[in-house]
Amino acid sequence: MSLSRVLAHSTAAVWGVVPDAVRNLLPRPRETRACAGGLQIALRTVGGPGTDRVARRLETLLLTLKGVERAEVNGVLGSIFVGCEPGSVDLEKILSIIEDFDGGEDTDEDLGEDDGEEFDEDFGEDAEKDQSQGAALSNLMGHHTRAGIRLGASLVGTGLAFAGRTVSLPPLSPVVPALLNLVESTPRIRHEMERRLGRPATSALFSTTNIIAHTLALRPTGLLVQTATAASRYVEARETRQAWEVHEQKLSSTNGAYRHTRKARKRRSAPMAHSPVERFQRFVSPAALGASIVTHLVSNDRQRGLATLITTTPKAARGGTESFAAAVGRKLAKRGVIVLNNAALRHMDGIDTVVLDADTLDTGSWTIDRVVPFADDLDTDELHARLYALVDFSDPGKRRENDAWVAEPLTDLAELDPEDAREWEARGLRPVGVRRQGDLIALVGLAPEVDPLADAIVAAAGAGCTVMLAGGDEGLGLRLSIDETLPGGRRLAASIRTLQADGHGVAVVSRRSGAALAQADLGIGVPSRSGRMPWDGDVIAELDGVHLLLSCLAPARKTGEQCVWLSAAGAAVGVTLTTVGPPATAVDRASLVNDCTALAAVGVGEWSARNIGRGSLPSRSDRTPWHAMSAKDVLARLGSSSKGITETEAAKRRKSSGPEEPEGPDSLLRTSVEELANPLTPVLGAGAGVSAVVGSISDSVLISAVMLINALIGGGQRYAADRALHRLTESVAVRVRLRRPHEDGEKTTADNLVPGDVIELRAGDAVPADARVLTAVGLELDEASLTGESMLVAKSPAPVSASALADRSSMVYEGTTVAAGHGLAVVVAAGDATEVARTANLDVEQHPQTGVQLRLQALSRRILPISIGAGVVLLVTEMLRGKSVSAALAPAVSLAVAAVPEGLPFVASVAELAAAKRLSTRNTLVPNPSTIEALGRVNVLCFDKTGTLTEGHIRLRFVSDGRAGALLEKLTPQLKQIVATGLRASPRADKKPIPHPTDRAVIKGAKRLKVTPEEGLNTWKRVDEIPFEPGRGYHAVLGLSGSGHLLSVKGAPEAVLIRCTHLLRDHKTIPLDASLRAELEKEVNRLALQGYRVLAVAERPASDRSDLDEPRVNELTFLGFLCLADPVRPTAAESVGRLMRAGVRIVMITGDHPSTAEAIASELNALNGSRIMTGPEVDDLDDESLMKVLPEVAVFARTTPAHKARIVSCLRRAGQVVAVTGDGANDAPAIRTADVGIALGSRATQAARAAADVVVTDDRIETIVDAIIEGRAMWGSVRDALSILLGGNLGEIVFTVASSLIAGQNVLNARQLLLVNLLTDMLPAMAVAIRPPEATSPEKLLAEGPEASLGTSLTRNIYLRAGVTATAAGVGWSIGRVTGTQVRANTIGLVALVAAQLFQTLAMGKRDRMVALAALGSLLVLGLIVTIPGLSRFFGCRPLGPVGWSVALGSAAASTLLGMMIEPMTREMSPNVN
Repeated sequence: MSLSRVLAHSTAAVWGVVPDAVRNLLPRPRETRACAGGLQIALRTVGGPGTDRVARRLETLLLTLKGVERAEVNGVLGSIFVGCEPGSVDLEKILSIIEDFDGGEDTDEDLGEDDGEEFDEDFGEDAEKDQSQGAALSNLMGHHTRAGIRLGASLVGTGLAFAGRTVSLPPLSPVVPALLNLVESTPRIRHEMERRLGRPATSALFSTTNIIAHTLALRPTGLLVQTATAASRYVEARETRQAWEVHEQKLSSTNGAYRHTRKARKRRSAPMAHSPVERFQRFVSPAALGASIVTHLVSNDRQRGLATLITTTPKAARGGTESFAAAVGRKLAKRGVIVLNNAALRHMDGIDTVVLDADTLDTGSWTIDRVVPFADDLDTDELHARLYALVDFSDPGKRRENDAWVAEPLTDLAELDPEDAREWEARGLRPVGVRRQGDLIALVGLAPEVDPLADAIVAAAGAGCTVMLAGGDEGLGLRLSIDETLPGGRRLAASIRTLQADGHGVAVVSRRSGAALAQADLGIGVPSRSGRMPWDGDVIAELDGVHLLLSCLAPARKTGEQCVWLSAAGAAVGVTLTTVGPPATAVDRASLVNDCTALAAVGVGEWSARNIGRGSLPSRSDRTPWHAMSAKDVLARLGSSSKGITETEAAKRRKSSGPEEPEGPDSLLRTSVEELANPLTPVLGAGAGVSAVVGSISDSVLISAVMLINALIGGGQRYAADRALHRLTESVAVRVRLRRPHEDGEKTTADNLVPGDVIELRAGDAVPADARVLTAVGLELDEASLTGESMLVAKSPAPVSASALADRSSMVYEGTTVAAGHGLAVVVAAGDATEVARTANLDVEQHPQTGVQLRLQALSRRILPISIGAGVVLLVTEMLRGKSVSAALAPAVSLAVAAVPEGLPFVASVAELAAAKRLSTRNTLVPNPSTIEALGRVNVLCFDKTGTLTEGHIRLRFVSDGRAGALLEKLTPQLKQIVATGLRASPRADKKPIPHPTDRAVIKGAKRLKVTPEEGLNTWKRVDEIPFEPGRGYHAVLGLSGSGHLLSVKGAPEAVLIRCTHLLRDHKTIPLDASLRAELEKEVNRLALQGYRVLAVAERPASDRSDLDEPRVNELTFLGFLCLADPVRPTAAESVGRLMRAGVRIVMITGDHPSTAEAIASELNALNGSRIMTGPEVDDLDDESLMKVLPEVAVFARTTPAHKARIVSCLRRAGQVVAVTGDGANDAPAIRTADVGIALGSRATQAARAAADVVVTDDRIETIVDAIIEGRAMWGSVRDALSILLGGNLGEIVFTVASSLIAGQNVLNARQLLLVNLLTDMLPAMAVAIRPPEATSPEKLLAEGPEASLGTSLTRNIYLRAGVTATAAGVGWSIGRVTGTQVRANTIGLVALVAAQLFQTLAMGKRDRMVALAALGSLLVLGLIVTIPGLSRFFGCRPLGPVGWSVALGSAAASTLLGMMIEPMTREMSPNVN
């Protein structure tokens, strides 16, 4: 960029913040900017409210000039777009004409001519005089430059402030920056300045004066806060400008896209009552001034009064919401959203009401809501297919005919019952009558088609706000569950003002640009379907951007509340330090606390926005009934053909689906930062901060280092696990065969599919997307992964009106598998829009804090009061000895900080990481190691039957002759003959893989029995066959045996029995009469109720003809039934038994038949006297009733994904810790809802893996038991490590306080206390945490858990270790006092204190090598520190001789041995853990 352009941009940016009153007095050329397609020339008044005719005349006159192709005034941008080649027009002439209209004395007269146009005169003099409202383009383009100038000035100011301090320049009085901060933090003053000067000018004024004041006052920390805020705004401004420049390209190619006259906006009559920051500042700012005056009068000290003003000024609260808004602005810009007024984003925390214009939530088309048939012989499937050909959904008012069918609108609902008619009217349904040959055969209710993103938008708005619907009919509100409505159209603006007068912050989402958008506190405009831009909005976005912005409202308010609490806490700390410290440095301490609080608030804002915009776009709820439409109508609606769409069209559709970010593992930095989110981090951070303030810099640095190391280790493990899981997902990417016009076909991945693509389906394929079947030849699918049913489902292109997924025979769904046949299908939904993805993303309740989080919080609540109490005792003791408050505060704070177990969060993370690493060697991947602790708390394990407890594929299990039968292992020779006949009636197995699973099951079963086709015959040879097809229902084979031709048939009972005339019974062939046929049908039903898939087998001698056709398949002799079932895994019963013995309750949740589920549960011995409940029975109960019966139920059958998620949710609400295993997409919601979700097996679907907390990569169910064992063992390791940390620290407190009281001085100084923690907490506790499970018995390890390990057992260990530690140190110190000097005695006490803890660690670790190395290494470091003179003096010690070491180590060893002797007795008193 040239220097002239830089100067031009800078000048324009500065000019943009000059108030109107000043700007009008200064001469300046009209701003002109080259843009895509032409020029943007600034306007001053034209384009504002009431200037429509003037704007049109200006445009008309400019269009007469040579080279000008377009001229469009935009009042919101404050400019006119001139479409031209900049070098080919007379720019001076253009500017002259614009000046005549926009800058001369006649302008006001011209504007007055428009008074009768659409201008709301109610605004009058109260209309808001905010120059930013009509100069959006100048602000948008100049904001980037101004933000850069502010950032540069902040950095320069910081450098100058540091330089001034270095050379000891006299600073400006701190009163000046203090008063500036107070004025800026007072809403009433700030709003009045914004009203008079405009927001940009006010913002620039405060920024400039603050930078200057802090620079002259030599306050670099305050400037660092300014720099952080300026950097955030600069990045936001850069992203916003880039998004606008991309959008300009689209606007330049559409005539009329810029043309718009700005609507007036009336100033709010009441402030936002629901903004936590506004409320806080309105109250605190005056209070801060009052507190300052009172402090000055009471203390008679001006410095303390000023310090109180500085520390109580609530500037931090606004800084947090500012950084959050800047982060949101960046995320919006990356999504292509245009932010015309970024000031509106700064008020998101005050938005409590969202008004959705009805026109925004529908597609402009109509859809079938319900159908009422009147004819008895009406085929509903045919009716639905006809409707989509008959009805014009874009204009249902037309009468249309097709063959003898007619669809025409009706004026009344006389054909309906009055109650139904009232419901239709309430829902706003439009009646259409369907006639066939003149007779009314059905009534169809049409409703406006809801946009696929409408549900997601309403949910996002309703997460933290009241949602209102403007305009539209009541039916739309009912369908979207919106209870409150407002009048739409021109009356909406008045409704918005009424809401604002009541203190509500209002966001409006609308496609129509108008007064309502302009009046809203946050106007969100959606481009119309014709491309018209809603320029009066603060933000312009497509619906996906609207969803993103609305989803930020609740986090914005939460961030505001957090910043308010942070500001209040900072004020409390500042006031305390101001009061207790010396008056001369009170202002410095207050400024430091205030600036640190403000900087922390900026961090809170950025942290709160970290997940905004990540991941995929919201799933679109496509309600189109593709299954009920004919294939021809489906293709027409998708703009496709039987040959598919071109690659160019596919790329266009792929691009229009939205700017979805590529999914991948989080960065190492991100995972490390997220590891800091644990209960003790704020505690340790506060301790480090207080230590730094009172001068204990070494404590602060070392505590911070511990937290960072913890975060890096945990983040590294998560990063590695995420990468492994991502690679696992990529390795199973589904390959797809596509059809393209004029091409032979191509292969691609499922990720590249778009609606309209035509895919080929063959046996063995995994279905890559939801698709409508176009052609099908013997096509059968295994939908067990979606519905839980293990039986195959036949597919055909015939439309069906069924509502249940399992009954939609014309559809195939992602995640299912083609079992047999082949066909073509057109994609109707791909990616996150598929049923599998939407099922996986079912809303689940947020998990409450559990496990280690709650335990650590409880332990923190116990240890922190003790630590603080010890510090208070020392503080009071020192003050009673005559020391000043500041002198007494340092050792007291040192003890309190040292007593906090810095390694507490570190130990828990290390134990989890070690367990996760061990599990990774046993085919178990744990992406988030914190899952390990939840595994250790599991007391209910929910299994899915299909593919989890069972093998996931059917086998031959049982054979019956129609009266009696036997399992496969106990077949009689007669029953084996039935298997042999079934084998003869199967496809040839020696050429290619058998596609149909039932055939595979029969062939494998025969192989296990060593049965051959020749069984019972001398010889047998295949001659001809009729293959199985769904419409035929059987497989027939003609074979040649030693006695002649033999016809063997196997198939569905209903297809085979109807072709049988005889029955083989007791080796005799008898006629199959009606009673015997009824007996066989009864047997079929009985076997089916037991969960078997039944095949009938029949045979008869045949003639010598060597060909076989369907008419020959008759007069068969029935032989028996082959019963197929999904077998239980061999290790399932043993694993289930081990879990039950350890107190883990087993619950089976499956979509299969209750009889099947009961049979499986009985085989596993999992019923245990409990009952079975079905999905419909679950529906009949509310949550409270369901929670009451849950303890009585062991099996849930016929369940849907929603049932499973609800059952798991109720189990958790009942206080259970629930793990859910599964491998199918239908398991994903329950997996996500559970405390621990486990995706089991190498065949687990992508949906199951994505939802799971644990991925088991093999098919061994006992691997789950191993994972739970590791979780339980982890609790034991954590118990031992916590006893080291807490028991040792408690012993330190006891010894330090007691010895100080006895000696009259501090025995251990701050550095020695920190040294004790470093030597006894870090390495030893970590080594104990990572050791492998000590017990070899799984039952013993399974007995561990949160209550057993962290209950009485932990408390006992803590007290015992504390007693041993304090005793050892006390004995050693007492002996040292008798035998030597005070310094030597103190050193002996220090060595005994450390050695006692290390000896106890050695005893606890037993033979573990890592524990021994850690303990001995820490002891060696202690010896070096005490022995080396320089180090010894630094820590306040004295080198010890042999006697001193003997006393210290002897005291430690004797106390440790005593503790080991006492421990068994304490265990007997609380025998809850081994």
